[in-house]
Amino acid sequence: MDLHTARAISRSPRARLAVSIPRMDELTRNTLLQRYREGYSAVASALAGITPAELDARPDAESWTAREVVHHLADSEMTSAIRIRRLLAEESPEITAYDEDLWRRKLRYDKRPIDGSLEAFRFARLTSAEVMDGIAPDDWLRVGTHSESGPYSVEAWLEIYARHAHDHADQIRRARGGN
Repeated sequence: MDLHTARAISRSPRARLAVSIPRMDELTRNTLLQRYREGYSAVASALAGITPAELDARPDAESWTAREVVHHLADSEMTSAIRIRRLLAEESPEITAYDEDLWRRKLRYDKRPIDGSLEAFRFARLTSAEVMDGIAPDDWLRVGTHSESGPYSVEAWLEIYARHAHDHADQIRRARGGN
């Protein structure tokens, strides 16, 4: 199926349900939901005992510091919280991308304290997990359109954000020099 057809189908609720979309089985979904719930703890663990020097260490010119990663996680998680709510509440929503590096520069990720961003990350994730608990089976098939990647489903959202915090926890450990 081409992108144009996929987008047209994603805008039609009846057609969307008729399309053969690979569905995630319940065990996979529950595993990913649990991994999603554990994301904040993974990041908190990676940050445990971090020194000011480690918080601002840049492993190479292309990598972000642990401080910048924490601010990114807060902004990303607040954005993802809106995305999942739109996917569940609206018919075929348009999901807008954002420029992560632009946000890093313009929102001064390198200068701000991390405490507020850690809390924003934690609570956005907590409330999104609560939203995900017990959604109807048909809600897992809901689809919007992402401005950069095209069709974007509730299941795709879960796959992305179940690993997102864990990937960044690993990035924080690497930035600290802990590989």
